[in-house]
Amino acid sequence: MSDQPTSNIILPHRRLKLDTLVRLRWLAVGGQTAALLVVHVGLGYPMPAGQGFALVALSAWLNIFLKVRWPSAMRLSERAATLQLAYDILQMSGLLFLTGGLGNPFAFLLMAPVMVSATGLSARYTFILGILATVCASLLAVFHLPLPWAVGDDFSLPVVYSVGIWIALVSTLGFMAIYAFRVAEEARQMADALAATELVLAREQHLNALDGLATAAAHELGTPLATIYLAAKELADEFEDGDPRAEDLALIHSQAERCRSILRQLTSLSSEADRTYQRMPVTQLMEDVIDPHRGTGVAIHSDWSGSGSEPVGTRNAAIRYGLGNLVENAIDFARSRVDVTASWDPTTLSISIRDDGPGFSVDILGKIGDPYVSVRSGKSPQRDTGGGLGLGIFIAKTLLERTGAKLSLENLAPPQTGAHIRVSWPRQVFEQDAGVDETSFSAHNGTRTEKNPTPPDSSSRTQVET
Repeated sequence: MSDQPTSNIILPHRRLKLDTLVRLRWLAVGGQTAALLVVHVGLGYPMPAGQGFALVALSAWLNIFLKVRWPSAMRLSERAATLQLAYDILQMSGLLFLTGGLGNPFAFLLMAPVMVSATGLSARYTFILGILATVCASLLAVFHLPLPWAVGDDFSLPVVYSVGIWIALVSTLGFMAIYAFRVAEEARQMADALAATELVLAREQHLNALDGLATAAAHELGTPLATIYLAAKELADEFEDGDPRAEDLALIHSQAERCRSILRQLTSLSSEADRTYQRMPVTQLMEDVIDPHRGTGVAIHSDWSGSGSEPVGTRNAAIRYGLGNLVENAIDFARSRVDVTASWDPTTLSISIRDDGPGFSVDILGKIGDPYVSVRSGKSPQRDTGGGLGLGIFIAKTLLERTGAKLSLENLAPPQTGAHIRVSWPRQVFEQDAGVDETSFSAHNGTRTEKNPTPPDSSSRTQVET
């Protein structure tokens, strides 16, 4: 349960929209045009304006071609996006070559395409663009036309200062690219993990909705089944004693009666008045969480104790799946035993899950709950459960916190080994909408129903499964 439901999820590829790059390029075209006009026309500085405007026009024509050739909403492959960003670097390098190289105050705009790549593409393509920008900056430090300046004045930067600009540009490029990539990557991972969480929760809610489908089926089948039952009963009176067909008719009659009984049970499952289905005491919740994991080779010990009446909440797929995820994670890493305990008082309900495995890895203990973080220092020597997406704890934490729970994760104090996960709710939050003042719920085995049962005492009850 920890990773298996999400292990087949295909995470979306990093793809930039064509319209995004086109809009950014139009912004660059406008800025470059304004800069050329101010320097050449406004200030009157001599420069190869024709060649500069030609490079700007090339970008404009590229944008027009892309808009006509492909729809704006199209998402580019990483390779196609990289080629466009590489063009932007080369086009900016051409303008800088015509206007003073690294001595031009706009030289730092070489970083812009690399920043776009860092936020939208993979590390591989961002690295390639970073190398291209570095090579262009290195060439511009040596080869470039004079910086546009007033007529009669010759402005040139000292060599040491030019080297300093190059070092600053390359250093800033590397730092900003890594920073932007890490921030964007964390956002992408969080978005992917939340999507997986929503998928898991939707799957659990779909299973919960099956009782409504069962009720609808029972309602639709009730009329034809009643007709069969009535016809079989009337035909039985027409056969004489000893007629061999009477046995077949009796069989049809008995099976129709059995179907009617089954349909009545299905109808009662989603009845608002049926508190057996709508409400779940915490002990039954624990059994529902633990039961699928019995027979795994690990002893599962469950016990519960508390003061006051036992907490009774509504059935909640998020709680059941989240706790089940944590229990399965404990079983995966336990050596021989997992303890699941519940305790309550008039204000708080707590459920603890302990195992005797290696515990949480110390170096990532503070990161637990983030997506794509492997939380254990090693697999159980008895079992090899395979790898996953690292979403198990994240999904469980997200689902449980949505129900108002708080999670604490820690390692057991030496000399004990293993992990300890504690999930706690304010009792009022857990019991909301449960109608706890009208106590009426069935025992877990479904064999009896109790009205106003006696609250469990403070002594604990234990069940062991090996």
